[in-house]
Amino acid sequence: MQEEETVRGLGTIINIVAVILGSGIGLFLKNGLKQKMQDMLMQTCGVAVIFIGISGTLQGMLRVTEGTIETKGAMLLIFSLVIGGFIGQLLDIESFLDSIGDKLKSMAHVKEDNRFVEGFVNTSLIICVGAMAIVGSIQDGLSGDYTMLAAKSILDFVIVLVFTSGYGIGVMFSAIPILLYQGGITLLAIAAGSFLGEELIANLSYIGSALIFCVGINIAFGKRFQVGNMLPAFIIPIIYSIIA
Repeated sequence: MQEEETVRGLGTIINIVAVILGSGIGLFLKNGLKQKMQDMLMQTCGVAVIFIGISGTLQGMLRVTEGTIETKGAMLLIFSLVIGGFIGQLLDIESFLDSIGDKLKSMAHVKEDNRFVEGFVNTSLIICVGAMAIVGSIQDGLSGDYTMLAAKSILDFVIVLVFTSGYGIGVMFSAIPILLYQGGITLLAIAAGSFLGEELIANLSYIGSALIFCVGINIAFGKRFQVGNMLPAFIIPIIYSIIA
């Protein structure tokens, strides 16, 4: 009897469906929420994202050895953010993301929606850049295990529901980056196989969590960081892993 073939990439599909459904419900609730309530929901969600980023970063950097707390990866984090930010600023990735948001805004015929681009960019960064997105996509590609992405889908459902009530329909279009980003990682994992080591995955995860922290700051307190320009930070751990 032949073993049942594992369907790889199913986790990303589940995630996309969750984002679309959550956004749809958020749009339905948007008209029933006053502006002050929308602002409060955005601020509280921003604070939650900040602590998610902090916990993910510390989880990757702290180790308890014989009752003593030790840190690791501090220099890698610094070099990744500094060099990645330098490259991102040269490429002006933030403006590129904004231009994509403007094009989608025009395609959706919502030019009067001033928060479309902000909603698209912020939501895309939150639900794409993070430990669960990276690790879950890799697991899905290597073994067809989509459980982590399924759990992430539940979290994303709640996030986009709240965000759509504040930002509007731009949040729904974050399903496109999920398809490209998580789907791309899954395809890479299928092609690379066991080449992706646990240490590389861990490094990518906690650096992604550091970027999530910056996104949380932007949501709670207004735009302070150009997180899009920090995305090349993911290149540094890969280079470090190859050299090491």
